[in-house]
Amino acid sequence: MGIAVIDYGMGNLRSVHQALAHVAGEQAVTVTSDPAVVAAAERVVFPGQGAMPDCMAELEARGLKSAVLQAARDKPFLGICIGLQMLFGHSEEGDVSGLGVFSGQVRRFPEAAMVAADGSRLKVPHMGWNQVWQKPHALWAGIEDGARFYFVHSYCVQPDDAALETGRCEYGVPFTCAVGRANIFAVQFHPEKSARDGLQLLKNFVSWQP
Repeated sequence: MGIAVIDYGMGNLRSVHQALAHVAGEQAVTVTSDPAVVAAAERVVFPGQGAMPDCMAELEARGLKSAVLQAARDKPFLGICIGLQMLFGHSEEGDVSGLGVFSGQVRRFPEAAMVAADGSRLKVPHMGWNQVWQKPHALWAGIEDGARFYFVHSYCVQPDDAALETGRCEYGVPFTCAVGRANIFAVQFHPEKSARDGLQLLKNFVSWQP
């Protein structure tokens, strides 16, 4: 049983594994590309880095798509970075379809809006620490509203259903940086790289009973 971290060949998963193992207590944490291991796990973490078309292609090629969709239906499920974006229906990045767990779009930061309060240009990708403003959810327990988390991304999700949003950030424009529904919680930032508050979120996930 334990926690399965899905490996579909995109990104270094060592930091995700280490952070989860640090907070998981007696629960085993396994990085796996085996659909059977994903199916047997009690909890599933769906991380990723890179371009959405490549991520979707690798998920298909490794036979993991159906295992991810099933886990998103019936297990405590945490998406991280591209693991958030892939849950949506469509991405502008490569004009590619996602998994369609949630209805909505993944869009690039609008170039015209990339201006800071002092008039300077904001770079894309959005890279570094930024504040996250919470909406009520169990996974924010022990984390102050406005706490800072670490981001690296050029695209952000736009859910069709505003009630999905559990966290919001601002970078030139306000954007959804966390979503939650039933057994799924997913974030644009990297909790495994976000110091104490990131570890607290992962600890909350490990004990979460949705």
